[in-house]
This record gives sequence, C-alpha cells and structure tokens, in this order.
Amino acid sequence: MMSSIKILYFAKLRDQLDCAEETFELAESGCTVAELKDALCKRGERWQKAFAESQVLVAVNKVMANAETPVSANDEVGFFPPVTGG
Repeated sequence: MMSSIKILYFAKLRDQLDCAEETFELAESGCTVAELKDALCKRGERWQKAFAESQVLVAVNKVMANAETPVSANDEVGFFPPVTGG
C-alpha cells in the first residue's frame, strides 16, 4: 500500500525544477530524506543537477532535517538552497 507526502520546493530549486509543490507517493514503510532525494534524482538530469549544485537544505514538518531523518505518510518535506546574507 502507498502513502503520500507533500513536497515543497523553494527559491532557486523551485525555479530550476519548475515546480513549487507536489504530492509524492511513498511506500507505506516510509523512507529517509536521502532515499527521497535519490528517488527524485531518478527523474532525470534536471533533478540531479538541482540537488547536486549546492548543498540543498531540507525540513520535515517545518523542522530542519538531515539525510537520515525519517519521512512518513502525510509528512511535509521542504527543500531549499542555503540562505546567504550580505
């Protein structure tokens, strides 16, 4: 059985991927942030480039996360580039 999560893309990532948000089907057992990024990169070169160009930051349910953070059904995952100040 599949579950779904909501993925949000911010700033430069949103522009590169031409996608602000989507619903993503997830195995019922869930996955980690790293596994989710791997699955997204399998979509093609544009996705691989977007996630490889800079260190993409991630939040799960609006809490900063890392590659090992679990992702489960109904979670909200946000990907965004590092914020720089001036």
